[in-house]
Amino acid sequence: MKNNNMICDLETGICGPGGDAEMEMIDLNAPEKKLTLYYVTDPICSHCWALEPVLRRFEKQYGHYLNIQTIMGGLLEKWGGFADTSNGINKPSDVAGHWREVGDHSRMPIDGTVWLENPISSSYPPSRVFKVIQKKNEQLASTFLRRAREAVFAFNQNIAEDKVLIDIVNELGLDGEEIIREANQASSQALLNQDFELTRNLGARGFPTIILVNEDNKGVKIVGARPIESYITALTQVLENEAPQAKAVPALSNLLQEEGLLFSREIEELYDIEQKDIAAFIQKELTTGQYEEKEILGEVYIETK
Repeated sequence: MKNNNMICDLETGICGPGGDAEMEMIDLNAPEKKLTLYYVTDPICSHCWALEPVLRRFEKQYGHYLNIQTIMGGLLEKWGGFADTSNGINKPSDVAGHWREVGDHSRMPIDGTVWLENPISSSYPPSRVFKVIQKKNEQLASTFLRRAREAVFAFNQNIAEDKVLIDIVNELGLDGEEIIREANQASSQALLNQDFELTRNLGARGFPTIILVNEDNKGVKIVGARPIESYITALTQVLENEAPQAKAVPALSNLLQEEGLLFSREIEELYDIEQKDIAAFIQKELTTGQYEEKEILGEVYIETK
């Protein structure tokens, strides 16, 4: 008997015979499991910067399982009374060497001389700006955090200064002066204090801390920057050993358009390629005139023109 069941395939766009089955049972009441990912961090946390390549890949491939909540943890309120004896840090100049070590190990560019030339007095100002923007737009807040980290780690800018923060916020298409004015009010510090309380309640005592929990608030806590396998294993555990299905990473051209700037280490992680192959990969994936290739601290990075 002739098959009159003709359909057009949604993915391929090809039309043709659709098979013999007339009906199939479906269940629209079985949504994909959603977990909460708490990311406890700070704008000047060097190990959080080192985690960027892995965390971006994890979000791109497994973000469909996750509701991500970024929480400011309050790394440095002020230098009076602050000390990180485990890393030999007692004063601002001590941070420079530590940051360079993290940069050398992770290959995420970290200059660090800001601590010698124009020391950061506190991580609270950019944290408050994050909270103000987060109230308005969660995605823009994440973009602000990324731009602030680029500014301080790679390009040696003091992100505790209002003028630097104003420029970063203006580039997001927001009114930088108005946002920073609001961030300097007591109400914005109150928002930040709520994050600090949540950090304590989550039992996070270091940065970065990532906590994955299910609807019953049971899950896994991962402290420190880890390889992607650690986060996939944690996700599998919280899904009750259901193997998570990874989505494809967006094409480099699309991702660069979205991000604006990507460092070599990030591209290598995202597309699982070797450092020696990065130049050929970029040339293959991007068209001339679409990007600029530059170098900082011995590392390649690309940005949109």
